[in-house]
Amino acid sequence: MDQLLVALDVESAAKAIALADSLRGIAGGFKIGSRLFTSEGPTIVRALVEKRDRVFLDLKFHDIPNTVAQAVSAAASLGVWMLNVHASGGAAMLQAARAAADRAAERHGRRPLLIAVTVLTSLDAAALAGIGIDETPLDHAVRLAELARREGCDGVVASPQETAAIRRACGTDFLVVTPGIRGAAAERDDQARTMTPADAIRAGSSYLVIGRPVTGAQNPRDAAERIAGELAISP
Repeated sequence: MDQLLVALDVESAAKAIALADSLRGIAGGFKIGSRLFTSEGPTIVRALVEKRDRVFLDLKFHDIPNTVAQAVSAAASLGVWMLNVHASGGAAMLQAARAAADRAAERHGRRPLLIAVTVLTSLDAAALAGIGIDETPLDHAVRLAELARREGCDGVVASPQETAAIRRACGTDFLVVTPGIRGAAAERDDQARTMTPADAIRAGSSYLVIGRPVTGAQNPRDAAERIAGELAISP
């Protein structure tokens, strides 16, 4: 299932590789986030890339433009398929990230997809207000998505609840990567703005990032197959 990206948010390379091996053929790719990358470093990225897996490096770069450009270059040299930065880093940072991704294409013959994070799925309106943002999550996400598109990003990370509005604002060729996906029978845990896989695809999501509902299951492959089944029956 090409649209299903499984988040390997586990504590060790051995567990991540075992999960990837068990899910290959169902998952369209694997997300490596801060926990695993901090523990294992670039070695785990290279290990999956060598297995010809699509790797989404989810480190959410957010710094001054030059530092982010260097980070994007380093990530691209690992052979990642997709990486992300925070849209709230601003126009200059996004421009620097895109330029670095373009240079990677010249050096390595491929350019990673550059995705900008809008509003984290753990945040609601009250949480945004607490950090001085006087907008709803929907309005803030759309505004950041429009910025990301203007500055050359390939898409955004956004809650599935914002996907339809981002589609209207940014068009059908703009990627929308949606975390916070939970199966129809799943508990919502710490994700505040969630949606089922089928509903997210109907709303216009390009890729679904799913972690704990798969990796925390007693049989991760069975859990991934159930989610793939939900997508298969989505009109």
